[in-house]
Amino acid sequence: MTNIAIIGSGYMGGGIAQIFALAGHDVVLADVSGEVARANAERVHREAAEFEEQGLFRAGAAAIIAERITAADSIEEAAAGADYIEEAVPERIDIKHDTLRRVSEANATAVIGSNTSTISIAKLAEPVVNSERFLGVHFSNPAPFIPGVEIIPHASTDETAVEVAGALVSGAGKTVARVADSVGFVLNRLQYALFDEATKLVEEGVASAEDVDNIARSTFGFRLPFFGPFAIADMAGLDVYAFCYESLHGGYPDRFQTPEMLAKLVEAGTLGTKTGGGFRDIDPARIDELVAYRNRVYAKMAEVLDEVGPSPFDEGPTEEQHT
Repeated sequence: MTNIAIIGSGYMGGGIAQIFALAGHDVVLADVSGEVARANAERVHREAAEFEEQGLFRAGAAAIIAERITAADSIEEAAAGADYIEEAVPERIDIKHDTLRRVSEANATAVIGSNTSTISIAKLAEPVVNSERFLGVHFSNPAPFIPGVEIIPHASTDETAVEVAGALVSGAGKTVARVADSVGFVLNRLQYALFDEATKLVEEGVASAEDVDNIARSTFGFRLPFFGPFAIADMAGLDVYAFCYESLHGGYPDRFQTPEMLAKLVEAGTLGTKTGGGFRDIDPARIDELVAYRNRVYAKMAEVLDEVGPSPFDEGPTEEQHT
């Protein structure tokens, strides 16, 4: 069991606190004041009871969270007794710098993670005392239910800090990916690249926002819970991808260029799963197994969508809105 402090008790920090509490750790929330931290701790407890009632948390989870998550009167109080500290304050560098300075002065040895979405970890490390113990540990909202977490060391991060943070996060049931310190990291560089092209499609009159959303979630987005972009490309055929890039470049020369990595693989005759490898290698003897897995999980995904039904975005206007 590790004592964990979460600095920033809003919805993101509260969700991270729930994750660690359910993994068996004692968690202390802190915020701009003890009053705010206590109010948010009470909200976190109420949410846990609701999640358990809805079947989203296991039986007994709310009691565990009520016992393990407490509130501190100050940031310094929470940080002082912690083995691990997660900063989850608003995405403003001045607020983060002030918070990280305070927690690192209050505790000279704890590993400190930042939940920043886009800010350079090296930049955030500037006010941190003993900054070799500092790194990015980026959860996604809603934290209890999104499995992936980015682990982002900066150039001077000690490898022990990376191991501690990774073990805590993976021990809480999350999927850990280590990435380099680059503004936006992986998640948001991908997410915002997609959003940028989506806005262009609407601005150009190609499709409405509703239709862009429908296409994204029901075509390539349908695959993404099971396969990332490189595995998807390998299964489609890298030669097919190269042909598509030629077409896109012809229509949008300033926006689409064939990636150098892709061009080199195609030139070498490495075309994806049909040649036994591409961006991701696979034993040719397992290709039939891969295809069977792909078909099975896509069919299961369709069943899940039928079971849960459309989101409120897609249910159409209510009777009151009609009138």
